[in-house]
Amino acid sequence: MEMIVVALGVVAILLTTLALGVWVFAALALAAILSLWGFGGFGFERIGLMMSKILFRASNSWELAAIPLFILMGELIFRSDISERLFRGLAPLTRYLPGGLLHTNVFGSTLFASVCGSSAATTATVGKITTRELANRGYNRALSLGSLAGAGSLGLLIPPSIIMIVYGVQAEVSIIKLFMAGLLPGLMMAALFSAFIIVRAVANAKVAPREPRGDTSLLSALGLLMPILLLIGLVIGAIYSGIATPSESAAIGVTASLLLLAAERQLSVALILDALKGTLLTSAMVCSLLVAAAMLSAAMAYLHLPRELAAWIAAQQLSPVLLLLAIALFYVLLGMFLDGISLTVMSLPITLPVIVAAGYDPIWFGVFLVIMVELGQITPPVGFNLFVIQSLSGEPIGRVAMAALPFFLLMCLAAALITGWPQIALWLPQVLSGGRA
Repeated sequence: MEMIVVALGVVAILLTTLALGVWVFAALALAAILSLWGFGGFGFERIGLMMSKILFRASNSWELAAIPLFILMGELIFRSDISERLFRGLAPLTRYLPGGLLHTNVFGSTLFASVCGSSAATTATVGKITTRELANRGYNRALSLGSLAGAGSLGLLIPPSIIMIVYGVQAEVSIIKLFMAGLLPGLMMAALFSAFIIVRAVANAKVAPREPRGDTSLLSALGLLMPILLLIGLVIGAIYSGIATPSESAAIGVTASLLLLAAERQLSVALILDALKGTLLTSAMVCSLLVAAAMLSAAMAYLHLPRELAAWIAAQQLSPVLLLLAIALFYVLLGMFLDGISLTVMSLPITLPVIVAAGYDPIWFGVFLVIMVELGQITPPVGFNLFVIQSLSGEPIGRVAMAALPFFLLMCLAAALITGWPQIALWLPQVLSGGRA
């Protein structure tokens, strides 16, 4: 009973500080300090000494170097014309599928996610081309916006993924294995999205007008796609082959992006400065959240909260499936109000020990968690992808959310599939690591 009081007290402190408009990283730090003082009886001098050590240890992680580098690579590509060429290269490849150019949302997001790692950047980059083009060509507006909302969230799941790096650092699991685990579920989800578009187009031909034969040949289309395919090959190949760590592969990706833009005469001082500014703002947000979350996680460990909470849940004799369902509902509800990284760093100190105690693989749970966070990206009132699409399309947020609903349900199906068949996520890490999960 005392453990429940402490847990509710920590949550109450956190929610109160957030409701007062305090920045998320500051709310996490305050919750850690006040919890140790109020529930643990620690003096402020001792808390200060503890937190300073945790602060140094959390911010001195080599894995964190991958975050600003992957963000910088995405910023460089975002500010070039590679995204526009991505659409022109995909158009001839999708023209003959039922649904036609609607598939460019899915395929384009899948490809761009492989060099970006950010859901919002993927949605914005692909959407700034496809929303206008699809509207001008007479494609169904709801299906166009909904497929972009769903496929844009693949930036969180398909490696390299910023949120997977965040999870790996917090959960102390292999980031390379997390990247491997996210690949097949990400491709499966993209296939579900495309299959839904095909079914809709076959059922109602009006959602996708027949495209005329274009002038671009398949060979020319591959030429347009070559820059982004080259970046994908370098980054993902370096990671999966074991040649480079995630941080080193991120550096390779940034170098390759700069060389590519220089070769195409798109590199300029203004572009680099804009990319560095965007990288600085995003990286500072992510890393400050990680450090503050490490402080809260350490505070909860000092209060023995995760261990006692796991023991309490085990005493309730919930089946692993019911436990996972409860945690999924927890994430979907909180995802309506918090962004993905904040949600992850705030909740993981509580949910991960419980999940591991129930017998779930932490690598598999990383993929499941990312899908839950993806659901939050397309649920109002704080669905970041919805706001990005609203700004691109000019449609009301409610209409965008309704358009995204079928793809929300498809994501739920993907979560159910990897729960029923966990090898969808675990097979590739096992194969590429010599049979060791």
